[in-house]
Amino acid sequence: MEGTLFTLPSSRPPPPSSATFTALSLKAHFRNPFRTTTLHHSKSPISPNIRAAISRTKKEETVDKVKQELENCFLVAGIGYKGLTVQQFQELRTQLPETSKLLVAKNTLVLKAIEGTKWEALKPCMKGMNAWLFVHSEEIPAALKPYRTFQKEKKLDQNDFTGAVFEGKFYGPGEFKALETLPTRAEIYSTLLGSLKGPASAVVGTIQAPARDLILLLQAHCKKLEEEGGAQ
Repeated sequence: MEGTLFTLPSSRPPPPSSATFTALSLKAHFRNPFRTTTLHHSKSPISPNIRAAISRTKKEETVDKVKQELENCFLVAGIGYKGLTVQQFQELRTQLPETSKLLVAKNTLVLKAIEGTKWEALKPCMKGMNAWLFVHSEEIPAALKPYRTFQKEKKLDQNDFTGAVFEGKFYGPGEFKALETLPTRAEIYSTLLGSLKGPASAVVGTIQAPARDLILLLQAHCKKLEEEGGAQ
């Protein structure tokens, strides 16, 4: 019996023909002018000198900002803000009067801004993480009350006032009661009007309250009246 020989097809692909080589060669030689090539540029790292310059510029901007806030400022208070969230800060800012500004700045930068000014008395509260409240109004109790209310609502017992300077005097955390109970402008006017009905000494006694421009003016006027009375 004769055997039959079967030839299995090879798994190797057939060699390319000369026409295929010609097509590949032409394709490699002639590039499509309308085909766009995406280039991937790697970001070059910022040099340490540039980083230092950026950091120095930001610090200078912060110092300048603090100095601007100190202009026409009646009170500056520090608030311990460790643990407060960005959302809480934003909410607090919306509750402050327009005459009050809340700024977060490092103690070293604030210290640099107040150097050589009456605000140097703030040095005792230059510890920990502080947010700074700048009050551009004579109504001190009205400026402090929003944070007290916010502190109670959010149960932020650990985030208390760290200190404040008012009329060149430093007030520690335990002395804020004196600031929060200062008389309002209306109350001062009422007291002054009442004292004007009495002797000049009554007005002088009233002037011993926290200084105001109007009170200083009245003090000078009372002194003049006393001098005129003594000359007679």
